[in-house]
Amino acid sequence: MPEVKLHDSDSSAHASDLQPTHDFGIFPIPKRLRHDPTRPPHFGMLLNVVFAFTSTFIIANLYYTQPLLIQLAQSFGVSYDEISRVPTLVQGGFGAGLLLIAPLGDLAPRRPLMLLLVSASTLITVGLAVTKSFVVFEILNFFIGVVSLAPQVLIPLAADLSPPHRRATAISIVLSGLLLGILISRVMAGIVAQFVTWRVVYYVSVGMQAIALASLWATLPDYPSLNKDLTYAKILWSMLRLSVTEPTLIQVAIVQMGGAAVYTEFFVTLTFLLGDNPYNYDTLIIGLFGLIGLVGVCGSPLYGRLIDRVTPWHVSVATTAGFILTYALYWGAAGLNISVPVIVTFGLDVFRQSQQTSLAARVFELEDGLRSRLNAVCMIAIFLGQVMGSAVGSKIFLEHGWRANGALMTAFCILQLVVLLARGPHVSRYTWFGYVGGLEWRRVENRPRAADDESVSTSADDVTRAPSLDADQKYEKDARLEGAASMSDVKAVFTDAGTVTRVPGSDNSDSEKRRMDSKHD
Repeated sequence: MPEVKLHDSDSSAHASDLQPTHDFGIFPIPKRLRHDPTRPPHFGMLLNVVFAFTSTFIIANLYYTQPLLIQLAQSFGVSYDEISRVPTLVQGGFGAGLLLIAPLGDLAPRRPLMLLLVSASTLITVGLAVTKSFVVFEILNFFIGVVSLAPQVLIPLAADLSPPHRRATAISIVLSGLLLGILISRVMAGIVAQFVTWRVVYYVSVGMQAIALASLWATLPDYPSLNKDLTYAKILWSMLRLSVTEPTLIQVAIVQMGGAAVYTEFFVTLTFLLGDNPYNYDTLIIGLFGLIGLVGVCGSPLYGRLIDRVTPWHVSVATTAGFILTYALYWGAAGLNISVPVIVTFGLDVFRQSQQTSLAARVFELEDGLRSRLNAVCMIAIFLGQVMGSAVGSKIFLEHGWRANGALMTAFCILQLVVLLARGPHVSRYTWFGYVGGLEWRRVENRPRAADDESVSTSADDVTRAPSLDADQKYEKDARLEGAASMSDVKAVFTDAGTVTRVPGSDNSDSEKRRMDSKHD
């Protein structure tokens, strides 16, 4: 459906005067970052890297305790059973934050929301570094999980700010920062605590989060609220509604849950596999296997560029098929030769990173004003998948061995592929099954088009207006292009039938602009 966006220049100028000039009414917002309706924020590589850096050292908060449990038990004078509650509290807090805070990205302005979350996580980390009370340490770990949500705000924001032709690349870079945070948090905590007290780990974390906070203040544009007409209760209710009424979201959530389950299950049981016969490796060597995941991080921009050129569905199918082959190899020979765990580790990192990027790109295409809620639903599915993979995988491995574990995870991967194949890449939004629209693998803008497709239709009958997705932008439903000629920004995007046509206000060719000008005259 096409969209027509009409902005009066006078009202835009007046609106810019009403935009905030200070964060929280105290700290000045740099002038270049203040919202100006006439100059949309530019999303470049610098801002993309800042998003990734922030994601790295915020998501790391969830994993610092895992290699420190023995030292923490000794320091606080508690049993191993008591200290084992800490990682559970962190993950429980993170789950609560996903449900209650992550959707705020669709309601609150993202700049103050991000600054508030990172400030809160930094201050809580200070408390973790200095407290001598185990009860306080437990409470603070729950709340560090609640507020460590920067990636869940930044990933939808990257999708909002980036141009459509490089959206998947932008998402993949932020996701690579998230994955890097998971990897280096455990390694850094283990190495630092080996030579100095565990408290130094949290002091280092405070410093890195402070750098992230300063970087966000200096680079993050003041992006307005997407849905000023919604309330918090409506946001939460709409999440529930979306999770049962959007076929694409449900399909993506199921696949994300399965992908998270098999990925988590592998790394949870890898210690059992490598620490027992025939390998008998020590903890240090087992830990180094996690560094193979850096390959997935380094290749992330390449996956994003690929997804920007083809439909995300095809990439998801290909990577899920890669999952099946990788786990089939595990099923057949994981306990026979060390090269197999190495290959499987490499394959899972590459396929999971590209699968997650393609699925995110696909679900973010649904509707602009819903991206934070869509992302929250997907992240809850991933969270549940991680819990399921940890519990079920460990039980199967310990009771029946690595072959049974490989068979189960291969079945999980096949289930993901079945869910993907049930619904093709070009079906309409509310179609649950089928392949209407075909299997064209190229994105719309990358397909060859006939000369007639390049022409611009200015007939009022050719324009069907979609409802606004952004409460900040009001569309005039009965406007005609002739009547809109006096407006400063007119943009119509035709996305049905596989064509994209733009009129003034977008990046048209000169011939198209002259054609429109002559029509208005």
